[in-house]
Amino acid sequence: MIRAVIFDLDNTLTDFMRVKDLSIEAAADAMLDAGLDARLALPPGEDVRETVIRRIREIYEREGIEYQKVFNAFLSETLGEVDYKFLAAAIVGYRRARDSALLPYPHVHLTLHTLLRMGLKLAVVTDAPRESAWLRLVYLNLHHLFDEVVTFEDTGVRKPGRAPFEEVLKRLDVDRGEALMVGDWPDRDMAGAHASGIRTVFAHYGFSWSADKSPIEQHPADHRIHDIMDLVRIVKERNAAEPGRRPS
Repeated sequence: MIRAVIFDLDNTLTDFMRVKDLSIEAAADAMLDAGLDARLALPPGEDVRETVIRRIREIYEREGIEYQKVFNAFLSETLGEVDYKFLAAAIVGYRRARDSALLPYPHVHLTLHTLLRMGLKLAVVTDAPRESAWLRLVYLNLHHLFDEVVTFEDTGVRKPGRAPFEEVLKRLDVDRGEALMVGDWPDRDMAGAHASGIRTVFAHYGFSWSADKSPIEQHPADHRIHDIMDLVRIVKERNAAEPGRRPS
């Protein structure tokens, strides 16, 4: 019987990569509006805006998507110094775009509230740093709906390592067969949960292929959903087929 549902955060509850792309573009525009183009020495015909955006993305790819000093690195590598006029413009432009674009996927609130009314426990397991994860949850107005949130800093292990999954099961006080893991990343969410004996739900709506992601066929899920609201049906069907101790 399913007593708990565990969620990945980025690209499962919110379209994080869309937010990231819009925020990078806004930061680039803010620096250019502040006069950055006059400091750049680019070959004739090269698009200044596209070059700035590309270089920022390259730093994220090199340092990780949560890297907090991306604009410092960009300015140091591009200008040979951190010009604080451009740094401040980038940070403010980034944050304004992020704050306006960070929204939950359709039906997230409805689904979570429905699962809670059904008596299920809810949790998040994410590779994001603790502060970043909680900030996103508060922006999304989801922070009060989860019984537990396990971040990278809680175990020091990233998915698909088993430690985050074992930690959330312990905190929720449920057996591995009583939980579902919902995520968009086959290599991390599906593979890690399966290794821990947790049934999996692939959030197809949040998946975007990239070089570091395997197709779902390499890490098959127990269920696939195209709308998060489909979770309600899955839980009801599983609990009807596997009656047992009622959620507390």
